[in-house]
Amino acid sequence: MVPLDKLDQITRRFGFLEAKLSAGAAPAEIATLSREYADLKPVVAEIAAYRQALSDLEEAEAMLSDPEMKALAEDEIPALKDRIPAMEDRLRIALLPKDAADARPAILEIRPGTGGEEAALFAGDLLRMYQKYAEAQGWRFDLMELSETELGGVKEAMARIEGEGVFARLKFESGVHRVQRVPETEAGGRIHTSAATVAVLPEAEEVEIDIPATDIRIDTMRSSGAGGQHVNTTDSAVRITHLPTGIVVTSSEKSQHQNRANAMAVLRARLYDLERLKADSERAADRKAQVGSGDRSERIRTYNFPQGRMTDHRINLTLYALPQVMAGDLTEVIDALVAHDQAAKLAEMEA
Repeated sequence: MVPLDKLDQITRRFGFLEAKLSAGAAPAEIATLSREYADLKPVVAEIAAYRQALSDLEEAEAMLSDPEMKALAEDEIPALKDRIPAMEDRLRIALLPKDAADARPAILEIRPGTGGEEAALFAGDLLRMYQKYAEAQGWRFDLMELSETELGGVKEAMARIEGEGVFARLKFESGVHRVQRVPETEAGGRIHTSAATVAVLPEAEEVEIDIPATDIRIDTMRSSGAGGQHVNTTDSAVRITHLPTGIVVTSSEKSQHQNRANAMAVLRARLYDLERLKADSERAADRKAQVGSGDRSERIRTYNFPQGRMTDHRINLTLYALPQVMAGDLTEVIDALVAHDQAAKLAEMEA
């Protein structure tokens, strides 16, 4: 049984938010209140449906004593008793502590790891995979930075992804992605293993992460590219160094103004992520049971092309659907990661 007092608290809070927004909240509060309202709206709908099912069951059981209504009640009661446990399960998941960053846009960063040119080509494959997944979800995918190799591989890529539940779905993608395949650059047909690193950071707003001008050094420089039309001959590239942490962010698109805005957005996201990971480290023992640890050095997944197999090592999930995965069909694996994370949190709450 889901605790009804907890459901009452949520319903009252939702009513308060609705009234506050209708009455005209202060401009500084609107974004925060609207986000909480949007988060609670589906939960309140689940609560209403659950309460209605409990009420219907109570009424049906009362009808058993009425000879004229008994047959109808006997038909309704089993169906209600079948539905209510599933509703309770959905409510337990809805009542799990929310990651405050789940509703935020995300900054996606992809870099090649070990494996030379083949790693850069694989990094490009991952970039296209996430872009196709974002498109399938109806999300907006804006490429912020792209540095390519002569063969079309990716030396570094950054993108901003915006839409409903972006970070909630993509946060489990951070880590080392390993590929096993015959590289395009391999004449002998031998299978090579290489890797690329993916980082997914929640976007932070300026008011949340204050970066004093004295904490950063901004350098402009000439962009470098793969050659030909990719070379930028003006000093428009921007490199920002955050002096307290040593974090360095670069952006080298055509507009210096846009490069500075992009680099600051990425820097805020990295600093916000550092704060999140620091807070999470206080629950390090609990996080071992969860998949969203944010450890960028952890090998999380292997893409085996000869066998058409993708394996996520954190949850021991193997799918023989690699072409579909690389084409952006990540729904099954991300659903499994979300379910695993929810199950771990439920076990933690109920322990």
